[in-house]
Amino acid sequence: MDFERIKEKLNILADAAKYDVSCSSSGSKRSNKNKGLGDSSGMGICHTYTEDGRCVSLLKILLTNHCIFDCAYCVTRKSNDIKRAAFKVQEVVDLTINFYRRNYIEGLFLSSGIFKNADYTMERLIAVAKKLREEENFNGYIHLKSIPGASDELMREAGLYADRLSVNIEIPTEKGLKLLAPDKDRKDFIKPMEKVKNEIIQYKSEKKLLKKVPLYAPAGQSTQMIVGATGETDAEIMYTSAHFYKNFNLKRVYYSGYIPISYDHRLPSIGTDVPLLRENRLYQTDWLMRFYGFDVRELLNREHPNLDSDIDPKLSWALRNLDQFPVDINRADMRMLLRIPGLGVKSVHKIMNARKFRKLNWENLKAIGVSLNRAKYFLICDSKNYETKDRTSAQLKSLILQQSSSKFSKLHSSQLNLFDNINALPV
Repeated sequence: MDFERIKEKLNILADAAKYDVSCSSSGSKRSNKNKGLGDSSGMGICHTYTEDGRCVSLLKILLTNHCIFDCAYCVTRKSNDIKRAAFKVQEVVDLTINFYRRNYIEGLFLSSGIFKNADYTMERLIAVAKKLREEENFNGYIHLKSIPGASDELMREAGLYADRLSVNIEIPTEKGLKLLAPDKDRKDFIKPMEKVKNEIIQYKSEKKLLKKVPLYAPAGQSTQMIVGATGETDAEIMYTSAHFYKNFNLKRVYYSGYIPISYDHRLPSIGTDVPLLRENRLYQTDWLMRFYGFDVRELLNREHPNLDSDIDPKLSWALRNLDQFPVDINRADMRMLLRIPGLGVKSVHKIMNARKFRKLNWENLKAIGVSLNRAKYFLICDSKNYETKDRTSAQLKSLILQQSSSKFSKLHSSQLNLFDNINALPV
């Protein structure tokens, strides 16, 4: 093996893979059998953190950065003057096993540019996963990027070896895709997603009847879209997400703020601070849809097509719907408790359990761990002293932002004092 050449390929293809953010192993459970290598136990991977604070990682690379397409937003577009490289199937297998043995990784995230055609590329991705499972007896996490336009037969086979499959829809709307990637067809993204959804349903049904039915993509499928490269509103982006969650049973939709990586007259010039803030607000909205019971139309609509930049979407919704507040913490159902700004899912469950035994007051809520700095303006409890709702939306927003700013200033000041004290310590 030419180690220098492999190292060069790794540098090129790992760097090219960094723009793909949709890698997480949550939801998969693949136990180690017959003294094989590794296991996948449903924890987050790719330099993310588990609930217990543990950082886990995976080998995240492209099979190749050669591509037959010329998408304006993509660093691997065929017209870009960049170094090109391609791994052989066995090289990826060897890298994965060697990195795993050295405890560098817990799994593999494998994507690819498209060379020749979709089926040819997908066959090679599957070959890597198949060799790892069958020849190396590898039970660690494997996430394969599905190639748009790949055949149903290949998508079915891919799910038998991978824990998660994902197809990037890339641009939120069809008109945006036609503008920046005119060679691509939206139907080619939908077809493999539909196939994976149906296969997951079928295998789960068969698994209930026959224990020996193999796992099929146990961590489900996800997708990713670039935001900010075209002129979609936040409403258009999140309506697209809601559509895919509902119709394709996706585990996650990932949002990648557009970063200018190549010049094209069709692309906007965007400051470096814009994508990250917008990403954050979109993820918060996504979270509210998936875990807090919000309908996307409540958060974004014709009157409110874009998310506020200065406040989170839950607070924004509450300020637009003050007629639904204050909420009685001792009487309200879970749906309404989840809509109180400052209350998370865990806090709501604690409140539901605690109020079975007594009426809750401010001290009880503090003991539960409720952050009252904003929640107090939207709820009442078993206490005489509570904030009334005689303020307007604008007044409440100004007050909350002012308190948040003051809290940040105090925190910053205390950190400076801490550093001063550290510098004063003898060494």
